[in-house]
Amino acid sequence: MRRHALTLALTLAAPAFAADAPQPPAGNPKLYDIATAPSAARIEADVRKLVSFGTRHTLSDQTSDTRGIGAATRWIHAEFEKISKDCGGCLDVRYVEGTVQGEPRIPGPLKVISVIAIQRGTSDPNRYVMMSGDIDSRVTDVMNATADAPGANDNASGMAGTIEAARVLTKYKFPASIVYGALSGEDQGLFGGKFVAAEAKKNGWRLEAELNNDMIGNSSGINGVVDNTTARVFSEGVRIVETADEAKQRRFEGGELDSPSRNLGRYIDRMADYVPNLDVMMVYRLDRFGRGGHHRPFNEAGYPGVRVMETNENYDRQHQDLRTENGRQYGDVIEGVDFGYAAKLTALNAVSLAGMAWAPPPAADVKIEGAVTADTTLKWSRPSAKQAPNLAGYKVYWRLTTDPQWTHSRWVGDVTQFTLKNVVIDNYFFGVAAVAKDGTESPVVFPGAAGSFGGY
Repeated sequence: MRRHALTLALTLAAPAFAADAPQPPAGNPKLYDIATAPSAARIEADVRKLVSFGTRHTLSDQTSDTRGIGAATRWIHAEFEKISKDCGGCLDVRYVEGTVQGEPRIPGPLKVISVIAIQRGTSDPNRYVMMSGDIDSRVTDVMNATADAPGANDNASGMAGTIEAARVLTKYKFPASIVYGALSGEDQGLFGGKFVAAEAKKNGWRLEAELNNDMIGNSSGINGVVDNTTARVFSEGVRIVETADEAKQRRFEGGELDSPSRNLGRYIDRMADYVPNLDVMMVYRLDRFGRGGHHRPFNEAGYPGVRVMETNENYDRQHQDLRTENGRQYGDVIEGVDFGYAAKLTALNAVSLAGMAWAPPPAADVKIEGAVTADTTLKWSRPSAKQAPNLAGYKVYWRLTTDPQWTHSRWVGDVTQFTLKNVVIDNYFFGVAAVAKDGTESPVVFPGAAGSFGGY
């Protein structure tokens, strides 16, 4: 959405800055470098390698060195290890696994094995942002584990993008930790995501964002549209973990459009301004109609998460046996992948991860008041100086209730409350973002439980 700028100007009722008033930090120029760093050639090489395993079906061979899910998973692990070696051991690469049985698509028992590579933060290592792709592939019959299922776009593209983002971002250091995930079992029931989300819970991660990349390489849609300049971001509106009391509060105060996942989507939309010739279509839905993806188990665990993907899909290349019927080709083959487009969407992820990981943690305990007055007051808590040594201060954001994106903002400095004079609470939605000394910002946090990203 190009109607907004990276630094949104103050308009309407709030006064302009005085000449001697403290100014917000300037933007971080390194984000522009990151936005052009992903390589289409490297992504193509990784997609071709993943396709070379023949099939990556979750139920396929786990022991072969050349074919099946096992070989593909071990190759991904080795690739992350190679990236880690290049950055002096900056990645903690490990498997996350669980056993599944008695499920409709996994009779089992079967080990579902994912890979995570963690780039530890320097000052706030227990705060995480995550990008993931899916390892597995399939054909028409979801239980067919032996047929060739190249899965070039679904989802070698998202997996290759995640590996490439690791190559790019491991050249930098960040206060927060970044996780690069290769999740298995997506087509058979989202099991890889469930196991990794459970691992995050067990280890007490403060997971700020999960960016699920599921099909980022198709720029030519079945609808006849060819477009390599937009990406879709799907996000849930109301937190699935909301309690009855929280739902009651939301009914009177709002928040249906301001879950942390939804404001994560808005954040990614803003960060698209760093990527040349790319815009974001925010979709106000958990996922495509009636379908699912690996951000969902993270949402169900209470974590903010979105799906990042291509705007125009070609269903002839999804979940199809390789064949030609009446001159029409079916199957998820490598010829259907636009590697330059996949590099753009990888860049979108990379700048979003970098922006959040460089920024201080999102504001916590955000509260709002201002009923029957002309003014609106926001309050929040501040992390410790040890946890957020780069914190410069905060911005207060607001928008009309019918606007999709934050349209107005004010830099308020290093304070824990601020009153917007003559900005009536009834007419707008409000939020707070934390700002680093280098100008990077956290996602905007809507007041109350409806918008909370969690505490410190």
